[in-house]
Amino acid sequence: MPDTPPSVPDFTQWPSFPFEGDLRVKQLDEPVPFEPPRRGEADRECTACNAPDEAYIWVGERWRVRAMDRPTGLPMVLILESRSHLDLGDLPNLLAAELGVMTVRLERAVRSLDGVARVHVNRWGDGSAHLHLWFLARPYGRLQLRGTFLSLWDSILPPISEDQWRENLAMVAAWLAEFGGRPLAEPPRIQWQAPSSLSPTSPANAVEEPEEESASVIEAADEIPESDAAADLSDPSAYPSEPDPVPQAGPAPDNAPGNAPDSSPSGAQNSAPESEEADEVEPRKAQDDQQGATRTPQS
Repeated sequence: MPDTPPSVPDFTQWPSFPFEGDLRVKQLDEPVPFEPPRRGEADRECTACNAPDEAYIWVGERWRVRAMDRPTGLPMVLILESRSHLDLGDLPNLLAAELGVMTVRLERAVRSLDGVARVHVNRWGDGSAHLHLWFLARPYGRLQLRGTFLSLWDSILPPISEDQWRENLAMVAAWLAEFGGRPLAEPPRIQWQAPSSLSPTSPANAVEEPEEESASVIEAADEIPESDAAADLSDPSAYPSEPDPVPQAGPAPDNAPGNAPDSSPSGAQNSAPESEEADEVEPRKAQDDQQGATRTPQS
């Protein structure tokens, strides 16, 4: 291409290369006489040796599998580690043979997930002296992600949902547990939430939730939007001020102006016997009048 500087490699024109535009090659530093120790070498602590089993999705007697601490852009990114503090060239024959079996087994488990076409297996080892292999799942149909730059695309693509991520982890852990070991990843729990109101919410009153960023997925999952009621509880000014109580010097007379008649249930019960007594007086009066009218002709 005439617009591409000669110093830029040809792979920058590949469809799988994740960047475009004007590029230039960085200046190469001079080689150092001694390389710094990796994690787990010299006096540097080993992250893998200090990590408990609870930090992994599956653990066995001699191998452990862990995931990232948040959802990734690819459907699955896993790391296979040996329990023993050994590098690839330090493995005895038994662990070397098991490494081949574990690599095939974990590749099959990841490839069994929905939407996974291929699984890339990588080993760099420049950061840690503890043996660890990377397993990167390429999404099905994403031909632009084929090849060398899949690990770069993982940092560029938006992360998958956390529920889907946890479900994938649980499925891989269960697959490995069929051959031994202990699965530690659990599927996502169903969040049963009752609606706060039966009336539909109009789009004008709907609250727009902020979009999650791929760099802070684990923090955004805890940011549950508070309801209006919860917001009112945190704002004292949202409540109307209560009127001050009026001091009472003594009981007010029954015929005092402004006193309403007693409408309480006790008042209704007190008036009920009075009405019954009045009903009994009327029949007795009528009976006395009738007897008096009967005696009058005899006299």
